[in-house]
Amino acid sequence: MRILITGVAGFIGSGLALRLLDRGDSVYGIDNMNDYYSVALKESRLGRIGAHPQFRFEKLDISDREGVARLFRENRFDAVMNLAAQAGVRYSLENPHAYVDANLVGFVNLLEGCRQSGVGHFVFASSSSVYGANTRQPFSEHDNVDHPVSLYAASKKANELIAHSYAHLFRLPCTGLRFFTVYGPWGRPDMALFLFTKGILANTPIRVFNHGRMVRDFTYIDDIIEGVIRVIDHPAQPDSSWSGDNPDPATSNAPYRIFNIGNSRPVELMRYIHILEEQLGKKAVMELLPLQDGDVPSTVSDVSALEAAVGFKPATPVEVGIARFVSWYREYYRS
Repeated sequence: MRILITGVAGFIGSGLALRLLDRGDSVYGIDNMNDYYSVALKESRLGRIGAHPQFRFEKLDISDREGVARLFRENRFDAVMNLAAQAGVRYSLENPHAYVDANLVGFVNLLEGCRQSGVGHFVFASSSSVYGANTRQPFSEHDNVDHPVSLYAASKKANELIAHSYAHLFRLPCTGLRFFTVYGPWGRPDMALFLFTKGILANTPIRVFNHGRMVRDFTYIDDIIEGVIRVIDHPAQPDSSWSGDNPDPATSNAPYRIFNIGNSRPVELMRYIHILEEQLGKKAVMELLPLQDGDVPSTVSDVSALEAAVGFKPATPVEVGIARFVSWYREYYRS
């Protein structure tokens, strides 16, 4: 297959590109290489894949309408995996326009490119944050998600709605993946595991929100990538049993699906920190803080739909995942 990956210099994008190339696909990757976090880290990720003969990279922002249109005019893709987005729940409180530009304008630019060029499957990153004010757990794709509690979450919910409209109007197969707290080697420096590791090693206080009473469905990067690949290989199909009298948000009479990808093993934040302390051989100095605006106290995924559709569910324990991250972190910053 010839696959376009947006956000290819990102945490998930770079790992996905490597896996696809290893199995024989060709990958065209784009990324705007912005400085939301370390550009050097993004360049290092690209360095892992840049020499592969079946990989091509272009610096391009998905919010650039003409640039994206040109990309699709000049290339033909069997599938598109959209991982380009302005990430971060907390940052959306500071810079909302960045989320509109990347997560809404850029998203439509990609859908238009797919429609105009006959792409066979458009897969996109959604987020567990769309569950927002929902309290019934585990979170199911079949539940209503109309109450986001951050602009980031609202932008991801909007992606799902816009994608459905393209699936309905143009029969473009679209699949949205709600990722649950992804972690592991080559991760983002603004995420908890990275921040905690850096703080503990530097003997500086780490910020622990909701006084540590957070619960997260931490999902290891390799599990995320395996799930993504299996979904790419299974384009969304119309659900013949779907009914407008009782509409299921996860499926449609259009070629459209929504899946959770999570570990389904919720872990308390304090337990997560204690495992990290054990791996680092140092105790953390903690600054206990209240729940921050836009955050939710707990996330737990129901991945039964993913397992039924593609025969896979994440299973890497946090003890294993954190150990691998710490090993990578020490090696990366030592070199």
